[in-house]
Amino acid sequence: MTANGKPVRYKIHVKKGDTVQVIAGKDKGKVGEILQVLPKISKVVVKDVNIKTKHVKPQQEGESGKIVTVEAPIHSSNVMLYSNKEKVASRFGYTFTEDGRKVRQLKKTGEIID
Repeated sequence: MTANGKPVRYKIHVKKGDTVQVIAGKDKGKVGEILQVLPKISKVVVKDVNIKTKHVKPQQEGESGKIVTVEAPIHSSNVMLYSNKEKVASRFGYTFTEDGRKVRQLKKTGEIID
């Protein structure tokens, strides 16, 4: 929280739809797609990573309860952009294309992401 009571919004190095590799924690080494980015708390939700089970009560009469598996958020610092072609995780930098667009480029492979 800042002095005026608003939450701090952190800039996150990944976007929804990016392929990332988990570099720390119990799911270290797993590769998945980012489903959701939560910039207010610096967390991301990655497909098939940090799976939690949730017990859901029956909503209507006669319906039985369920056990649902759901992906919980992990901190954005624990994920790194991943190249599917080269099968390697890498940091990235910004570069410009011939038509003047600013794009993200992996440092290890030179692959353009956007």
